[in-house]
Amino acid sequence: MRLFAAVRPPAAALDHLEGALASVGWPGTGPSAPGAVRWTARENWHVTLAFYGEVPDGAAEELAAALSETVEMHAVPTVTLRGAGVFAGRTLWVGTGGDTEGLVALCHGAREAGRDVLGRAEERERVRPHLTVGRQVPVPGGRRRRTSRGEAEGLAHALAVYSGPAWDAAEVLLVSSQPGRGAGGGPLYEDHASFPVGPY
Repeated sequence: MRLFAAVRPPAAALDHLEGALASVGWPGTGPSAPGAVRWTARENWHVTLAFYGEVPDGAAEELAAALSETVEMHAVPTVTLRGAGVFAGRTLWVGTGGDTEGLVALCHGAREAGRDVLGRAEERERVRPHLTVGRQVPVPGGRRRRTSRGEAEGLAHALAVYSGPAWDAAEVLLVSSQPGRGAGGGPLYEDHASFPVGPY
C-alpha cells in the first residue's frame, strides 16, 4: 500500500481556510479547463510530514511502530495555516506559521522512521510544511494560458496574506493513498493509524 505520514488541521482551522478559499473561487464546479486550477477536496486537506511510497503489508505495522516511537519524542508544535505559494508552476499550497521548527522536526522524525524500517527515505527533506489546495490543469502542448501569470500564481498572490487560527499538531497520522479512487478521480485517503505527539 502507498503510505505517508501527515498531520490534519482541526475543523476550526479548516473552516477558516475554507472561508478564505471561497473568496477566491473554491470549490468550483464541473471539470477544470486547461490552465485553470483544480481544487482539492476538503476531506483530503493535510500537511504531509513524509511520503513512504509503496510499503509491503508486512512492513506497515513495523513502520507504524517506528513512527509512534518517533513522534512521542517531540514536543507538540502550535502552528497556523499561513500564506500561500506555488510549486513547479502548478501546485497551489497554503503554508504554515507559528512553531514551524517543531513541525519540521516532526517531518525529519517521520522521514527517519521510514529510512529505519524501509531502508530508504524521500530524497528531499521537507523544510516547508504546507497543505495543498489545488493544482493547475496542464495545457495541451505544455503551454500555459496567455495571461500575465498562471492561475495558480494569481491565487497564491491573493492568499499571500492569509493567516488562520492557531492549533496544536498533537497527532500524527499514517495514511494510505489510493490514486484515482476518490471523489472526482482524485486520490482516496484512509487513516491507517494515529499517534499522539509528545509528551516532551
